[in-house]
Amino acid sequence: MYYQQTPPYLLLAAGLFIAITSGLAFSAVLKGAVDDWYKKRSTRSISKMQGLDIQLPFLGICIGSCIFLASGMSIFGFTAKIAYIMAAPLVFLSAILGWSQLKNNLVLLESGNPRAFELDV
Repeated sequence: MYYQQTPPYLLLAAGLFIAITSGLAFSAVLKGAVDDWYKKRSTRSISKMQGLDIQLPFLGICIGSCIFLASGMSIFGFTAKIAYIMAAPLVFLSAILGWSQLKNNLVLLESGNPRAFELDV
């Protein structure tokens, strides 16, 4: 007889915690970088800021989201392998699209467009 394992509630909470804390770190690093650029108007392009200090929190958001999504799917009866096979491409393709949109917005901000981050257009 087959007994289903206990649902991964701890992994669900851990994935959410990782994603939220990484998101807060990403927000702080990005705000700091844009503020420094705005105050100094340095020659360094803000759209070229791709160092480890900004990529590591973004990767943390991706990994935390993947763990959260896969654990949520496991709670509803998917095996862990299938859940991660479905969650990983979804999260990482969304991350690629989000990263490219962020770069486009930073280019707009750098070009002097004050409406770069305005959502009510």
